[in-house]
Amino acid sequence: MGFFSKLFSNKKTETPEVKERTVLNIQVGDIVTFDLVDYEVVGKITYRDGSYEWYSYQLLEGTNIKWLSAEMDDVLELGIYETIKLPQDSFPKQIEYEGTTYHKDEEGEAYVTGEGRSQNINGRTTRYAEYISNDEETYLSLESWGSEIEVSYGYDIEAYEIKIIAGSK
Repeated sequence: MGFFSKLFSNKKTETPEVKERTVLNIQVGDIVTFDLVDYEVVGKITYRDGSYEWYSYQLLEGTNIKWLSAEMDDVLELGIYETIKLPQDSFPKQIEYEGTTYHKDEEGEAYVTGEGRSQNINGRTTRYAEYISNDEETYLSLESWGSEIEVSYGYDIEAYEIKIIAGSK
């Protein structure tokens, strides 16, 4: 088939259908807009604790990294988190951070599946604990990765505060 016959052919080329994105099916390569900033999704972690499942998406804009947490409990719960430097070697009943006391709200162990920049933790298990401030406005999330405990500071957001643009199928 020559150039002109390809150009003027009536054959329709099929374009793959892009699945509509929600906060529960974001993929690595998608773009998430939050607080007037566009972030590329560079990592995704799926956590499973028994039959309960939730997601964390690593969002990158320049050198700015945020984590979008999404879980469907009785209602959709969304949060924005940033990793902070707060040395921890255990999961105490309460933690002090920047003049605020956080009380342990839940604790458990989850099997994780990692994608993108988070693929290095694929198949591992992490111990975690969630802490909540007295005013229930902010949170601390602790995750144990080997001998290190990573701490993140976060707060709730609403679904209307973010926009998702699919970067792939």
